[in-house]
Amino acid sequence: MADNVDDDSLYRIKEGDYVVMKRGDIFKAVQIQTKKKVIFEKQWFFLDNAVGQLYSTTFELASGGILQPRKPKDTESSTDTKGAGTDNRNIVDDGKSQKLTRDDIETLKEQGLKGQEIIQQLVDNSSTFKDKTEYSQEKYIKKKKKKYENVVTILKPSCRILALMYHGREPGKICHLRYDTLAQMLTLANIHASSKVLVFETCAGLVLGSVMERMGGYGSVIQMFPGGGPVRAGVESFGFPAHFHDMLHEFPICHLNALLAGTLDTAAKDSSADLKESDLAAEEKPEAEGQGGPEEQSMETNIGDGSHDPKKEEEEKRREAKAQEKKVKQEEKRKKLAAAASLLEGRNADGLVIASRFDPCPVLMALLKFLSPSRPFVVYSQYKECLVECYTKLREQGGTVNLKLTDSWLRHYQVLPNRTHPVLLMSGGGGYLLSGTTVAVELSKPAGSRKDEEPAPKRQKVTETEG
Repeated sequence: MADNVDDDSLYRIKEGDYVVMKRGDIFKAVQIQTKKKVIFEKQWFFLDNAVGQLYSTTFELASGGILQPRKPKDTESSTDTKGAGTDNRNIVDDGKSQKLTRDDIETLKEQGLKGQEIIQQLVDNSSTFKDKTEYSQEKYIKKKKKKYENVVTILKPSCRILALMYHGREPGKICHLRYDTLAQMLTLANIHASSKVLVFETCAGLVLGSVMERMGGYGSVIQMFPGGGPVRAGVESFGFPAHFHDMLHEFPICHLNALLAGTLDTAAKDSSADLKESDLAAEEKPEAEGQGGPEEQSMETNIGDGSHDPKKEEEEKRREAKAQEKKVKQEEKRKKLAAAASLLEGRNADGLVIASRFDPCPVLMALLKFLSPSRPFVVYSQYKECLVECYTKLREQGGTVNLKLTDSWLRHYQVLPNRTHPVLLMSGGGGYLLSGTTVAVELSKPAGSRKDEEPAPKRQKVTETEG
């Protein structure tokens, strides 16, 4: 019984969990916090009542911003259509078919009517609804449900849901990476548990989080990042357990050449931190010198010691605390750098994933040196020109096989009785992927040694014939 309770708790919403709210085709990632107002689609509410409920539960928004689990009977459409017409040829959309005005609808909302009841009122007061075909009536009701039904579904985060959320809300943050392209990347890179994967991405942490989710907390992921620090906003939205972050390492891309050359010193302190400490010491020295003076000044300071000493002591304690925090952070940063460097020095990574807004060619050429032979790699870019350059250089350099440059294409279909067809609106493009496999390359020998090894050509005997 205890095992069943533990298994059931995995699928229930808890305080502090990261969840994704859904309404129609719109998503938003939030953290469950009690007594905190959440704004979603121009409506505010509290998530207190969501705690303890199962994931994928649909909630109705009641007065006062309170969420109530939707009853199963309410999910079925109970709108009375009262017959349908044969065609829509005589219907004219002049805006006069609906008798209810905006003020009337607002009055119905103030009276506490739910979305289904408001939709029924709209149907009853429409003069053209009965003349519409059955398909048109269903389409009309579906459209009104999106507008007047205040329902929210709370989902458990996953790479597919977060990819849909980012692509729908802020596609520029993830380099317009579509969820089907992300799935191809994870498959082509052979991401699995207990492997060592290199990731270089500027997609708000979405690709990194997807790799970590696929590995399940086993193995190691080394994130190569540009700039001062890694961006992991998308990783936080996954809501991984604590042991997932133990497998994550980080390494700045600016130290890559030093690592390849063997000149990287992970034990050295940060020079910028030393400069800051020296500046602070220089500022404290003049203050100490200014305090020392004649006897009159010392008498005055002694008189006022009672009021100024506590403030000075507090300031000194704050400075000491800040200096100690800086030292601890620098030490943690140094340890992380040393751990990531030790993993990279083996040059035995099992996979490489690149998805960046920068030119991928120099990054790819440098990171391929850390892969073991017969290991896959995949590069994503929104534009094909930079991937064509990578493809050409890899063919010239050698060391890779099975190179493929592909374009991902996706189109949704509406599947309904007697009206199955492709959806009219679709994504223009899902980007381009360059994939391949590394192989071991033997170093070419000098031309002189080749000549020594080659056997001497045989001379043909010429027989003289009598003429």
